[in-house]
Amino acid sequence: MRKLIIAIDGPAGAGKSTVAQIVAQRLNYTYIDTGAMYRAVTWQVMQNDIDITNAEAVRKIVCTINIGLKYRNGKMHVTANDIDITEEIRLPEVSRVVSEVAKLIVVRTAMLTLQQQMAQQGGVVMDGRDIGTHVLPNADLKIFLTASIDERARRRWLELKENGVAVDLKVLQEEIACRDKTDCERAVAPLVQAKDAILIDTTELSIDGAVDEILRLCEERSRIV
Repeated sequence: MRKLIIAIDGPAGAGKSTVAQIVAQRLNYTYIDTGAMYRAVTWQVMQNDIDITNAEAVRKIVCTINIGLKYRNGKMHVTANDIDITEEIRLPEVSRVVSEVAKLIVVRTAMLTLQQQMAQQGGVVMDGRDIGTHVLPNADLKIFLTASIDERARRRWLELKENGVAVDLKVLQEEIACRDKTDCERAVAPLVQAKDAILIDTTELSIDGAVDEILRLCEERSRIV
């Protein structure tokens, strides 16, 4: 039986990464965190003090960065040029800039090519904001995962708190609302639910509940493809 190509899209904090990782593990598929890839580029840009309006300087970063996504001890680790930046890319300062970097054409073009190459053999779960509409428009199963802004901010606040990062909940709510606006209004591959994507609202749904629903949909879809 051919392995599926699964695309999971949705706004920041909707639980995409957590759900996608578990689904991939249950199916023995490869998980591809595109958000982490954009955060890695953003981190590298910030480390080099590059003005994101300098397209040529950003292009050099994108062309030379070597992004690694590997599971270690049950956790996805992200590297940039062999440096583990798993924790660094989740810091608030990176979160505030990543949407601006991600909407740059030079960045999205490079990431698009890489992500499509990673998924072409099938047996992958890829999450992001434009996977079902732009990166993998022919995916076998498309999911649009969402949740209210208040709930998404609460989740991010708890995540940061567990990592020892203090941040005001109201500030997170404002930042997430601003990021939603940026993601939805960007000129290249904006955040939008694909017409053939299945909507799953996780505001009052547990991680396990979302995973179970997606696995059920995968089982249905595997009988068709």
